[in-house]
Amino acid sequence: MLLNVLLISGAAHVAAILILGGITVYKYIIPDEAQFEQPDAIEEVEPPRQVKVEIKQQAAPQNQPLNNLRMKQVGNIAVANVDVDLPSMEQSFTVSAGLGGFGGGALLGGTRGSIGIGMSDISIFGLKTRAERILFAIDGSKTMLTDEKGGLNSYRVIKDEISTMVSNLSAGTLFNVVFFDNGRLKFFKPRPVPAGSEVTQELIQWIAPINANTSKLGLPSAERQSLTTFEDAENEIQANIPKYQNRSGNENAYLTQVFLEQSIDAIFIIAARHDGFQKIRRAPNAAEDAKWMILTSSPDYIGALKKYDEEWLIAIKQAKEELARRNAVRKKKGLPPQIVDGGNLVSQMGITMENPHPGREPHYHIEGDNIRNYFRDLTQKLYDDQSGQPPSINVVLFLAGDEKFSGGNEDALKDYTRYFKGKYRIIRGLDEIQSAASAKDTEN
Repeated sequence: MLLNVLLISGAAHVAAILILGGITVYKYIIPDEAQFEQPDAIEEVEPPRQVKVEIKQQAAPQNQPLNNLRMKQVGNIAVANVDVDLPSMEQSFTVSAGLGGFGGGALLGGTRGSIGIGMSDISIFGLKTRAERILFAIDGSKTMLTDEKGGLNSYRVIKDEISTMVSNLSAGTLFNVVFFDNGRLKFFKPRPVPAGSEVTQELIQWIAPINANTSKLGLPSAERQSLTTFEDAENEIQANIPKYQNRSGNENAYLTQVFLEQSIDAIFIIAARHDGFQKIRRAPNAAEDAKWMILTSSPDYIGALKKYDEEWLIAIKQAKEELARRNAVRKKKGLPPQIVDGGNLVSQMGITMENPHPGREPHYHIEGDNIRNYFRDLTQKLYDDQSGQPPSINVVLFLAGDEKFSGGNEDALKDYTRYFKGKYRIIRGLDEIQSAASAKDTEN
């Protein structure tokens, strides 16, 4: 009986599975017959009428005669002389390390650290550097023209050296030239200009008449230039530099600042005198002034000064007569007149005086670290604060063959050029300066 029950139950389960499975297959697996919508009627359109186009074959072009063709050189195009106002270092930018790791610099190479598109090798009488903006400064005083130094012939060598170096500069290099004499300056251009063949010819014409003959010496139209840095500040050094411009220390400081304000990479100075950082004469204070007034108002001082002044008039006349006598002798020998460097003519002509000067006003000076600190602050403002680097200053000191130059003065010159990361060289006489010329061998 148990077996019958199990068979009946199994048959019932099998029947149930078949029924439910059939329903599932019919409902979910067998898809409904697809239904399609009737498409829109297609309107028949008559095709466009056939159009025939006749294409005529063009005749082959005739050969043009070649004898009428001409080539014109366009490499040298003359343009007007344009005064280019170069941007100052305030208009600066930074070149990324992707261009070789150059630092910040002014537009078009305002200071060192630019991309180097106008970098040139420079060589002036054996002093060498590489730079993009160069200032050549030449002493225009009569001291450069004495017989012992080779006179006008030596000076012609100096001018040729500068002109040759400018002609060998790379096209992108900026340069300027200045002559100076006792604080007066004559600039080729107000600011550095790009090198090139046309500007080189202009420079040669500009430089040619300067100290070219004994009848026209000095720097016509030269003028003293105002210092622009710290002009609004109460700076003791800058305030005293122009007051005593005939003093060598004051003139050196003045010229150094004028040159630095040109915004350049390298300076080459060719001079008859340069002792580096020297004492800067200052004005006396109230107490010093009062003491001098008491001395000069005494009867003894007034009497001695009167005797000196009377004898001086006689001595200067004798000195001029002696110079005229010497020049007459030189003329008979076919020599140019003797050039006197502007010092004490009486002593240079060997005239002695019996009545000495009773005493000149004492000189009061600023010296030592105060001067170095001044130029440190100056270069900081002009270059470091503008993401630039101060220029190197190089000095060619031109002396006579037997001219004395003490070890102390040379140490001061060495200290000066070292401070500005430059070099110096001492050259004596015509033969030595001719053999030292090196610009002609420099290529860019």
